[in-house]
Amino acid sequence: MTSSGTTWGAGRGAGARAWAEAVASGEVPQPAWELLLPAAGAPARGRGRALQEALREAVRAGRLGPGTRLPSSRALAADLGVSRGLVTEVYEQLTAEGYLRSDRGSGTWVGGAARSAAPGVRDLAPGVRGVPGVRVDFRSGTPDLALFPRAAWGAAQRSVLSELAHRQLGYPDPRGLPELRAALAALLARRRGVVADPERLVVCSGVAQAATLLGFVLRARGLRSVGVEDPGSPEHARLFAATGVETVWLPVDGEGLEPGPLAASGVRAVVVTPSHQFPSGIAYSARRRAALLDWARTVDGFVLEDDYDGDFRYDRAPVGALQGLDPERVAYAGSVSKSLAPGLRLGWMLVPEALLDEVVERKRTMDLGNPALDQAVLTRFVTGGGYDRQLRRCQRAYRERRDALVASLDRHFPGSRVSGIAAGLHVIAHLPPEHGPTPRLLDHARAAGVALHPLEEYGTARPTDGTVRLVLGYAHLTPGEIEVGVGLMAGRGGE
Repeated sequence: MTSSGTTWGAGRGAGARAWAEAVASGEVPQPAWELLLPAAGAPARGRGRALQEALREAVRAGRLGPGTRLPSSRALAADLGVSRGLVTEVYEQLTAEGYLRSDRGSGTWVGGAARSAAPGVRDLAPGVRGVPGVRVDFRSGTPDLALFPRAAWGAAQRSVLSELAHRQLGYPDPRGLPELRAALAALLARRRGVVADPERLVVCSGVAQAATLLGFVLRARGLRSVGVEDPGSPEHARLFAATGVETVWLPVDGEGLEPGPLAASGVRAVVVTPSHQFPSGIAYSARRRAALLDWARTVDGFVLEDDYDGDFRYDRAPVGALQGLDPERVAYAGSVSKSLAPGLRLGWMLVPEALLDEVVERKRTMDLGNPALDQAVLTRFVTGGGYDRQLRRCQRAYRERRDALVASLDRHFPGSRVSGIAAGLHVIAHLPPEHGPTPRLLDHARAAGVALHPLEEYGTARPTDGTVRLVLGYAHLTPGEIEVGVGLMAGRGGE
């Protein structure tokens, strides 16, 4: 900006040239200037407040860095078409707050008190953002978000918005909307074989919140530790640690949780994934299911069943949920994270009667319940048949991708095998010893642009025969991407 009040702004002739020169000199960054223009057009009564907030936000966001010199009040007022007095008030207010500093005779500058959060912001979403240099990431547990049924979900939203009663937008029952609980109970009884009483179903923000709720309740009852599968999901340990409950690793073999170490552990609660154990991929045998429930009854304990991908079985009907055998000892948790999208943050827990009141009260104090509108949309999606159609769509896509992965491993790594049942969103790949040791393979894959995750990341056990064991997720990858990734692992450039 010039002292004569020439206007800066793109497409304004000489003013535009002056603006460009000022940007080039570093006097005022263009993004911050553009941010002030809408504020200058605010209604007269609120214009000063709007300019204050716009300038304040420009400093906070780092668009105006410390030491940046601002235009004079006369020049900025002329460019924005507002009174000089208004700009002077804005400068004085932000100077008083510490955002700006004013040196008599030398102008107004951005102060150093405010620090932008932008450079230090970390994306904490697990496995959502791409990693620089990684062409193919075989991370587990991630669905194909492109399969989200946008059109059907949008139609359900529009329908719900036009019909939802005003009263239903008030604070919901902490357990969830009665209509959704009834719909989910019917769905889960039909598809997963659970004993589903809608009165004992709590809608929550996924399995993570279900585990956290249960952890707080068990901690309040005096339990100080909970058993987790080894190998198993590290997330279980983190969730329970947040509630003040320690975790004890308990070994899993080819049939499920081993009864001996469980009995000797002294715990009275365990978290299990019996329909498709994560990450080994086995299904608990009938014998181990019975032993686990006998243990729970003997110690007056509880089991949290994490049915994270129980709907996806590709060679036969899915194994029914453990909860159906003893709903008074098993809390059953699931979500739409694998079937729809984890970003919806919608899940459920069927709670044993003995824990129900405490879980509901903890849910109430935690967040007053899940958003009513989202619950109503899911209700419409389930009752209208959209959820069943989505499951069939995912089933077809994920089965094709699993087949592609198995075939590609066989082609590029002769002698390899995958273990576990044909289900879920990942496999355990066992590569012959000549492809190891594991650190060497991981380094080679990383250099080739492939992110791999060995089984050792998920527990305490280590291979003793030299076999390389990888947890390979495939649901989020196309068959072509799978072929490229396995080819790069094998040193064939993904050809």
